[in-house]
Amino acid sequence: MVKHCGLQALAAAYTALLQGFTSNQLSNVRGRLMGGPLKSWEMGTAAEALTEYSWPRLSVFNDFAFPPPSTLPTNYSASDVLNIAQSVVSKKPQGSLALIANDGSAGDPASIGVAVLLANWTRTDLSNTMYADAAGEQLDYLLNHAPRTPEGAISHRTDQAQLWSDFVYMVPPFIAYFGSLQGGGGEKNLLQIAYDQCRLYREGLRDNGGLWRHVAQGSWEDSTHWATGNGWAAAGMLRTLETLNRTTQANLFQQHQLDLVDWINEILEASWAHQKPNGTLLNVIDDPTSFADTASTALIASVTYRMAVFTHNDHLVSHANKALGVVKASIGQDGTLKGTTDPETFHEPISPGEYSPEGQAFVLLLQAAWKAYRDAKTS
Repeated sequence: MVKHCGLQALAAAYTALLQGFTSNQLSNVRGRLMGGPLKSWEMGTAAEALTEYSWPRLSVFNDFAFPPPSTLPTNYSASDVLNIAQSVVSKKPQGSLALIANDGSAGDPASIGVAVLLANWTRTDLSNTMYADAAGEQLDYLLNHAPRTPEGAISHRTDQAQLWSDFVYMVPPFIAYFGSLQGGGGEKNLLQIAYDQCRLYREGLRDNGGLWRHVAQGSWEDSTHWATGNGWAAAGMLRTLETLNRTTQANLFQQHQLDLVDWINEILEASWAHQKPNGTLLNVIDDPTSFADTASTALIASVTYRMAVFTHNDHLVSHANKALGVVKASIGQDGTLKGTTDPETFHEPISPGEYSPEGQAFVLLLQAAWKAYRDAKTS
């Protein structure tokens, strides 16, 4: 009887493994993601999601990510990603170091930086330096002009030194990617900075249970364990980890990688400990009075699948499978992900008739991560 139940469980797990989002759902989700104007962090997240979903060979999750190809074939043009970079750089006013001028956030504009670096690397006109200049100025702003905490953490805000968990997705992956393309001593220095910013943010935001607070220091704080914030932190450290692992100087950062694995896993384990029976996480993960949020559920599930591939450890995948099920069931016929938090107020559900662009991107991140896990298990 025990063996029979075990076989049933394995069969159920394998069935779940073969079932992702439908092609129609994904097409509609992508259409809604790109269907309207996006804020700075939404553009950066969209560019990353499209890279991982549509052009995975160009993402940091590819074993041959560095260097990326200098010429893209017509059937692998990454046009949607490069169009985001082109639109941002072409609108960047002269005199602005940040990719988006007067954004209010020191961190969010940098989320577009990886797409800008990719556009520079693959440009056909080698005399065109606009992408290189824009990426370099964004890096200069972060390292030399943005406010910092006394400990050395780069602020997520332009007007004061303040830590937001969001920052970890927006900035360290860009700094690490910049370094990996630069090579040499500059590469080593920037990889160290990317790691250090993850470490400093963890020291400033992590609570004893492993979850991170949303905002600390500055003129106001949000001490709740906001689910999306924990997702941002885990996903940003993951992209930094994958970059460190695939650079030419990876052997110099072995302990750094072990640290990042531990730091990501502590967020995942602490988050899934509060997962609801239907698979969702709450907007404030450990507050039973909070509401369910499908967006953060999708983001944290995507990190879980990616980490299972990286560490060859499946112990949290059952949580991701349940999460994928509830996210899949929450996609409306128009392609919008239902049941998300409002990404600008943090603590209210999205208003009726509206949708979260970042939530749309998280669905694509989840699909890409699930596919990578499925491929790893069935290859």
